[in-house]
Amino acid sequence: MNRATSGGDTAIPEGTWEELVTTALLGTDRRAPAHVPPGRTAPAALLDAAAVATVRRRAGLRPGRAARRPERAPADPRPPLPAPAARRLTTLLADRSGGAGGGRRGSAPDLIELLPQWLAAANAHGYAAPPQSLPALLDAARGRTDLRPAALAFAGPRALWLARLNPDWRFALRAAPGGGAALPDTEDAEGVRRLWQEGLFAERAALLGALRARTPARGRELLASTWGTERAEDRLMFLDSLRTGLSDADEPFLEQALGDRSRNVRATAADLLSALPGSALAARMAVRATACVALDRTGDAPAIVVEAPLECDADMERDGVVATPPAGRGERSWWLGQLVESAPLGTWPRRLGGRTPEEIVALPVTDGWQGELHAAWCRAAVRQRDAAWSRALLGSPSAPEAGGPGAVSLAERAKLLAALEPGERAAWVAGFIATHGLSEAFQLLGVCAVPWAPPLGRAVVDALDIAREAGSYPWSFSGVMGLAERCLDPAEATRLETLLAVPDEPEDAAPGAGGYWAEAFQRLVTTLRLRAEMTRELVPPAGPREEGAQPPDAAG
Repeated sequence: MNRATSGGDTAIPEGTWEELVTTALLGTDRRAPAHVPPGRTAPAALLDAAAVATVRRRAGLRPGRAARRPERAPADPRPPLPAPAARRLTTLLADRSGGAGGGRRGSAPDLIELLPQWLAAANAHGYAAPPQSLPALLDAARGRTDLRPAALAFAGPRALWLARLNPDWRFALRAAPGGGAALPDTEDAEGVRRLWQEGLFAERAALLGALRARTPARGRELLASTWGTERAEDRLMFLDSLRTGLSDADEPFLEQALGDRSRNVRATAADLLSALPGSALAARMAVRATACVALDRTGDAPAIVVEAPLECDADMERDGVVATPPAGRGERSWWLGQLVESAPLGTWPRRLGGRTPEEIVALPVTDGWQGELHAAWCRAAVRQRDAAWSRALLGSPSAPEAGGPGAVSLAERAKLLAALEPGERAAWVAGFIATHGLSEAFQLLGVCAVPWAPPLGRAVVDALDIAREAGSYPWSFSGVMGLAERCLDPAEATRLETLLAVPDEPEDAAPGAGGYWAEAFQRLVTTLRLRAEMTRELVPPAGPREEGAQPPDAAG
């Protein structure tokens, strides 16, 4: 179309779209259109020209090539959610507040904070996500990386299908083994060999992980077949996958890796070997460590005497000892710590007079070496997941904060607690809270099993009640209160009802603190009841259940 008429046979002048836009932005008073037909005002002429240009642009478009129709979404064989649970999921996904952070939070539950535990419970039941909820679920997981594992497990195979269609959800492909690529059956020897030889790194890493999870020996043999030709960064990542299914059968391969030309690969191989108490490396480290630590009986009472290494020789470096210490650390103490943490903990009772771990950590250590020695034993206990040594280094929960047998930090105590059984772990933290209160307990609470065991739940509630009676604001305990909302057993709601009333405030209390505490406890009670309701909604309405069986807690 080259010409158009407006108001009779008057021609509307042509002009590029960019010229018309520029004239409109500047205004016709400052820049008149190039051609104004008689009888037309400049603004009207500009609009006529824009209309003609718009029709011309649309008429001149060439139809695009039809895109290939997407493949059908894969089926999800899992059972559907019960209707009440599906409605609950919609409500949780619609909440985007994420809580108010610090300060006053009101009495309404933070629904988005209940989504992780709801997903965990739904996955435990083996339900499939409702198709209509997948976009909102992927949007939520996009914004919160902590949600992704549970959200993607719940979303199932359709999450990857959607992620290939929407760039905003590509994180789902990155999180999937092999970037979402289909892996051959581990029994398909030819398919496994071809993918290992020709696949991308992510696909090969996923394949190796799948093999280590099912048949560790096959995974190790596959890695050994191409070890000499792999890049250093790939060797490091592949070697780390051997943590899955690690056993004494991996020792010969790991011993070979100790001679790798990459320092990071050598360090990883040494770390894996030190986790095998029966390995030759562990025995070598035990010989070196016991040469540095001995029992001194010459004084009035037995004591541990330490003589740190004088040098870091080539054999020590080959076994993973890092020669250069970090800034601010002495060389000899740095080397000593690495030797002790890599030695099997069973070495020390034999070396130190047949004493138990509790008796060993109670011995005095001469010349100020206690902190370094105990810290190394803590790292060894965590690495070897030794409950007896963890228990000894933790000491009594009622001991002074810095005066336990191991004299370890709260971060180290949290790691040591992970080696204990859940019941013992909860009892220790409950004892710690009863003695020290809540201000230092946040890290310790984070490693306790959910829902909290009754003694731990009671200890937390009692400590919160003590803080309330002290007249301070509840905002200093908002982190612990948030944990309590997610981790307390919902059965505690009835016991908490006595704390909902506004208490009489002492004279030295912060103004209005009692009302704020009542509001905080109201939110806690409401959240616990909501969690109990969520749990009930996830139970199949007509599913067979054994008499007396209880569904898993939604906070689990």
